[in-house]
Amino acid sequence: MLYARQYAGKNRVNIFALELLSAAEQRRVEGVVSFVGEDASGSFGIQAGHERAITVLLFGLARFRCAEADWQYLALPGGLLYFVDNHLQICTRHFLIDSDYDVISDRLQKQLLAEERDLQKTKESLRRMEESVLRRLWELGRAGNE
Repeated sequence: MLYARQYAGKNRVNIFALELLSAAEQRRVEGVVSFVGEDASGSFGIQAGHERAITVLLFGLARFRCAEADWQYLALPGGLLYFVDNHLQICTRHFLIDSDYDVISDRLQKQLLAEERDLQKTKESLRRMEESVLRRLWELGRAGNE
């Protein structure tokens, strides 16, 4: 069910579904009342009934809350967000969810540092490869002139 209404006493609260998709995991969360994320334009919020939206999320923390529950923090390395008909879908390489801000922040920091180390190793490998190709081209050019 993509759209639902929940009644808490006399107050009616609109809710929506959140679907998280990654290469290794899929999770669906029902009863979400609010989502807060960040894209290139800054922070934004989504509640039930929001108009259709699509954006690219930045690396970092987003958060969502279900009715009468604490905020859940969502760490992700960026991703694509699509909201339509009270269904929020986020596609990303991977994600982490935790209700403790300090725990999720620490996990995100470690992930960021690990990805940065991997990126530096890749850049260094490409630099060495480029030097090797240029050296070989120089040697071939020299040999052709003799």
